[in-house]
Amino acid sequence: MLKTGLTGGIGSGKSEVSKRLAAKGAVVIDADRIAREVVEPDTPGLARVVAAFGEGVLRPDGSLDREKLGSIVFADPERLAALNAIVHPLVGERVAELQSRAADDAITVYDVPLLAENHLAPMYDVVIVVDAADETRIRRLAEHRGMLEADAKSRIAAQASREDRLAVADIVIPNEGSLAELDARVDEVWEELTRRAGRG
Repeated sequence: MLKTGLTGGIGSGKSEVSKRLAAKGAVVIDADRIAREVVEPDTPGLARVVAAFGEGVLRPDGSLDREKLGSIVFADPERLAALNAIVHPLVGERVAELQSRAADDAITVYDVPLLAENHLAPMYDVVIVVDAADETRIRRLAEHRGMLEADAKSRIAAQASREDRLAVADIVIPNEGSLAELDARVDEVWEELTRRAGRG
């Protein structure tokens, strides 16, 4: 099994690449999505979060109010550690379950936004970085997510720099052009991954 880490700063187009790799047959494991799934209504994860943080972190419909919880934990490192102690093991279990279901010769792609920040590159056989200039990313965040320029800049500043991210890359997917150009580059990367997995 080829373990591939996929990362890229906010607005780089990482989810576009992830979608294309999944369409080619990669087993995509999205850490952020799993972190949301393990605290959905009626899960043991959500029950543990409520036990630790109180009913005040729930919306009227019984789902987790992420903004409310975020305002609590990001202001207090101990509370953040308590939340991570609940969520991280559940995410780990789910990732292990998804991994165990993948075929022995599968190409697994772990979609990990903070791969460079958390020094996770050594965990993977191959690290792919989706790269775009900060100006391009700021423009995309404004166009596609309605984010103000100042907010986009502060989100980018809070992440690893382009240099730090590129320093851990085995493969770079530049993403400043058209979707057709991105498709062509993903095709090349998929060939490279199948070759490395001994399937090409």
